Amino acid sequence: MTVTGAQTIGVPPSALADTVLERLTAAYGAAADPTRAAAMSAYMKDVAPFLGLPTPERRALSRAVLAGTPRPDEADCTAIALRCWALPQREYHYFAVDHLRRHAGRCTSAFLPVARHLITTVPWWDTVDLLAVHVVGALVAADPGLTAETDAWIDDDDRWLVRAALLHQLRHKERTDADRLFGHCLRRSGHPDFFVRKAIGWALREYAKTDPGAVRAFLARERDRFAPLSVREALRNTGG
Repeated sequence: MTVTGAQTIGVPPSALADTVLERLTAAYGAAADPTRAAAMSAYMKDVAPFLGLPTPERRALSRAVLAGTPRPDEADCTAIALRCWALPQREYHYFAVDHLRRHAGRCTSAFLPVARHLITTVPWWDTVDLLAVHVVGALVAADPGLTAETDAWIDDDDRWLVRAALLHQLRHKERTDADRLFGHCLRRSGHPDFFVRKAIGWALREYAKTDPGAVRAFLARERDRFAPLSVREALRNTGG
């Protein structure tokens, strides 16, 4: 099995993925609620069909699916994520994201192309943001050499890759590379898309929790280059 995107990504063999996907599709499928599914899909702008599983119920089912299974290695994480993403209903994508958030530390730099594929396939904020912050951010923190890739993402035509590049340092706090953060924000300061402008403000606001003076000084110099939305978001709760 292969997944075709910006590059072809092979789905590695994984006995764990075989077990998890068999259990997962049975458990989620049996709990599906078509009426709720229609409302959930509409709320998410019909980016994907839904099964209609509320988050608490879905996560309880996920725990049951994973009960007694061994800790995954990188091949298992890759296979589970890509096989979930190949299924149409959004809850399977959410399962993959939750699984990766839990096990991102078991993945090496070689996982970044997989993360890129997930970010750019059936993309919407509900999966992109979590993948950016908890998966890409963890990979870059472990291997700063990956910054060359996220530096390329910031100039990409895909707004979701741009958003991921802006958000991937969101949890880095004092380990944030402020020069890169500010540079990325400036590079896309004129971007017309709402999700990019919002991400600029969110990234700056989060870093302001660590160094509010640096964010205020940056915007004092550069705020005319940013959309009002980005500035409002950045200065919320900073006294700026």
